[in-house]
Amino acid sequence: MKKAMVIGLSMLALGSAVPVMAEHHDHADKRGDRIDARLDARGDRINDRLDARGDRINDRLDARGDRINDRLDALADKARSEGKTKLAEHLDRKGDRIEARLDKRGDRIEHALDKRGDRIERRLDHRGDRINRRLDHVGHHRHRRGR
Repeated sequence: MKKAMVIGLSMLALGSAVPVMAEHHDHADKRGDRIDARLDARGDRINDRLDARGDRINDRLDARGDRINDRLDALADKARSEGKTKLAEHLDRKGDRIEARLDKRGDRIEHALDKRGDRIERRLDHRGDRINRRLDHVGHHRHRRGR
């Protein structure tokens, strides 16, 4: 009888402690999800900001190349009307070369900023995933060597 009473009381104590432990682990799981979401949002913001910056720089360099090419094209047309065809061809080539160089430079800068933003976003995503996984396994301790 005494043994049955002890077993019954221990089952009662264990039954009341299990929901408390489950709630604690659920809180840790939600905490991991919150941290993961916050890091994901931060990575997205940084990536979007760097993408916009690359687009602005690329557009600005493209517009600059177009302005220079248009100005040199106008000078080439004037030289053609005066009969200076070699000078006109030289000015056309020079304008095209400058415009192509500025376009390539803008594309290169934009690509570098896009890669940088993607790398930062990926690093923050992985970091958030690691934290979330670690907090998902709060109650599942594994024996580690050296601890």
